[in-house]
Amino acid sequence: MRTTMKKVAALVALSLLMAGCVSSDKIAVTPEQLQHHRFVLESVNGKPVTSDKNPPEISFGEKMMISGSMCNRFSGEGKLSNGELTAKGLAMTRMMCVNPQLNELDNTISEMLKEGAQVDLTANQLTLATAKQTLTYKLADLMN
Repeated sequence: MRTTMKKVAALVALSLLMAGCVSSDKIAVTPEQLQHHRFVLESVNGKPVTSDKNPPEISFGEKMMISGSMCNRFSGEGKLSNGELTAKGLAMTRMMCVNPQLNELDNTISEMLKEGAQVDLTANQLTLATAKQTLTYKLADLMN
């Protein structure tokens, strides 16, 4: 009986010790995790994105160069700091699209990157979020 109590006490102590080593703090995404990857937009605020043939996308290149498209193509130099992505000088073409959702997404991505979006990367899913909008992307590299 005494040996069993000692084993239980040791297991409880070990469990508490291990639980103390686990941090609940989220680790911020690094530029290296994004660079050289392409992501295709799947949903906006939980609603699926509809596109004719060219799905909206975002890609990250050397030195955090961001490029992509919603309705229009965009590009600029991104900065990632403490899990927040910004690209203040974003260049964008200005065409009107038939799909009104894509027209609105041009404004959405422009504002998000200008003001700063929280970035989460889990497995093959990239999320850009602000207080107003959440864009969810799926990894879609052109080459493996």
